[in-house]
Amino acid sequence: MRFIGLMSGTSVDAVDGVLAEFESDSPDASVTTLAFASRPMPDALRRSLLDLQQPGPDELSRASLASIALTDLYAEVSLALLSKLKADQAGNEQASLEQIVAIGAHGQTVRHRPELGYTIQLIDGARLAELTGCPSVVDFRSGDVAAGGQGAPLVPAFHALAFSSVDNRRAVVNIGGIANVSLLPVGGGTVTGFDTGPGNLLMDAWCERHLGKPFDRNGDWAAGGTIDRALLDTMLAEPYFGLPAPKSTGRDLFTPAWLDHQLAISRPNSAAQPTPRDVQTTLAELTALTIERACRDFGASEIRVCGGGALNAYLMRRLAQIATSIDVGSTAAIGIDPLAVEALAFAWLARQRILNRPGNLPAVTGARGPRILGAIYPASPGKA
Repeated sequence: MRFIGLMSGTSVDAVDGVLAEFESDSPDASVTTLAFASRPMPDALRRSLLDLQQPGPDELSRASLASIALTDLYAEVSLALLSKLKADQAGNEQASLEQIVAIGAHGQTVRHRPELGYTIQLIDGARLAELTGCPSVVDFRSGDVAAGGQGAPLVPAFHALAFSSVDNRRAVVNIGGIANVSLLPVGGGTVTGFDTGPGNLLMDAWCERHLGKPFDRNGDWAAGGTIDRALLDTMLAEPYFGLPAPKSTGRDLFTPAWLDHQLAISRPNSAAQPTPRDVQTTLAELTALTIERACRDFGASEIRVCGGGALNAYLMRRLAQIATSIDVGSTAAIGIDPLAVEALAFAWLARQRILNRPGNLPAVTGARGPRILGAIYPASPGKA
């Protein structure tokens, strides 16, 4: 069974896609990545999506136009994957299409307010099916929210399939804009997980503000600074970090304005502000420390990191230094490219929907029970 999985996360930097093959339709079937493709988020679209994270004028029209542009980018990644499959099929385009059971597309989260009963991911499932000729599954999170859940994170169920160990108590951490952790007991048992807090999003915003760059490549800028303890302590006092799981968060809370507020209250009596570089170093420390606390509370013996944060050498180094006695590395060490993991999860979620199987873990999201997630848009007649 072959599926395409597509993902754009809270970093809003790219659309990543995988062509995945599941060995069978059994619940514990192994999965192989046949191809990976990625397209950077165009600057204008990225700005539109970031602007939609906060209230503004004419939101309905702007959101609709952004959804169309984003869907076209999702389709471009899908067609790149289909082109790779077509090459393997000696140019037989129809055979290539017929081998894809469905596309699973996450879409772009622009609001996440499960406490108010909603979460919004921009994606046009009908347009994606029309452009690709493949059945498309979208809107994975709302079914869990309707059942009283957080709607996030959804990836722990896939992490349990792909990464569970009979020997090690493993934590799988996805560091995108937000960081989330999947806590996998040895040899099975109840899988738990939650959003630990900021991943890259505050570091990216701060880097863009002060260096004019979308992110701190390899964490080189942060590596040259000093941790500001007053700022770190102030940020760690954020109530979200003290909430029990299930919990999830996003750009609705951790905004540049949130950071500016933390800077202001960490310096009473007009004390000198830390340098921009020191702030970047401190933001990296916040990410590493909140991840480490979640993993240590679980009693993890291994931390395996995926997502763009796995490429931040300074962040990975600090996580390893803080998480003493825990083996820290990327998911590449256990067989899956860290940049492909989330897209693989949505290929798996599409498979769950097609097979009418639940995609959520109530112990993770807090939903009232297992739910079949996602809405299916069939392929256009004559294309599939």
